Amino acid sequence: KYNYDDGLIVRTGYSYTYNSAGQALMNNAIIGNSYSIRFNFESAGNLLYAFARMTNMKKNEDGEYSLLSIPFAQYVKGDFDFAKNIVIDNRNSIAFHVGAGIAVPYGNATIVPFEKRYFSGGANSVRGWSVRSLGPGGYKGSSDGQMDFIKQSGDIKLDLNVEYRTHLFWKLNGAAFIDAGNIWTIRSDSEQEDGVFKFNKFYKQIAVAYGLGIRFDLDYLILRFDGGMKAINPMETGKGRYPITRPRFSRDFAFHFAVGYPF
Repeated sequence: KYNYDDGLIVRTGYSYTYNSAGQALMNNAIIGNSYSIRFNFESAGNLLYAFARMTNMKKNEDGEYSLLSIPFAQYVKGDFDFAKNIVIDNRNSIAFHVGAGIAVPYGNATIVPFEKRYFSGGANSVRGWSVRSLGPGGYKGSSDGQMDFIKQSGDIKLDLNVEYRTHLFWKLNGAAFIDAGNIWTIRSDSEQEDGVFKFNKFYKQIAVAYGLGIRFDLDYLILRFDGGMKAINPMETGKGRYPITRPRFSRDFAFHFAVGYPF
């Protein structure tokens, strides 16, 4: 229900991005070893909450302070991304990526707004799953076995990727990759069973995928086509947890089209 209610987000944030490539870029290709760092931090609702407390603002039926009858969100969120590219020769390179994030609601909110929550799967995440179809944790879907992308969001995210990139011919490049990651919730929720983050359990819920990709380098942009297969599926149990041993194309394959590199 919260995902469809009106909400007010008044936030402030800071973003920092650094790329060491510098002059090592030529026609969208990195011709030397490089790395990039991205850090984002944002906070929302603190000034409104202080104002509401000082003015003894009345709460609505859900126990939230509201401005013009619209409850405001209050949370803190931080993201970190690190990517490194190691050049082997003028045709081959290996890229590594680590991405993590956490969003914590407090004060006037019990959940982070849907558009500020994390999702997993898709062209820039674990590519064995389509976008917003992985997690949280070991969440297996509703009682009828159907997945629900509204519920497949979380407060914590982890992405781990390694990709081998090679120039094939003309403007065509190829890639082979391995992805791992998932999302989790901070608080236990009966509608997201097995989705809460636990230190003694989260590593068992990390999904793994592998696949191949084709990239068209058009100088001014890169068109990317990736095909991923599930290797370890934390949303299944028993033999179904390891589709890498018994792959099934119709069940385990996901195709992605994107512009630009995933990291």
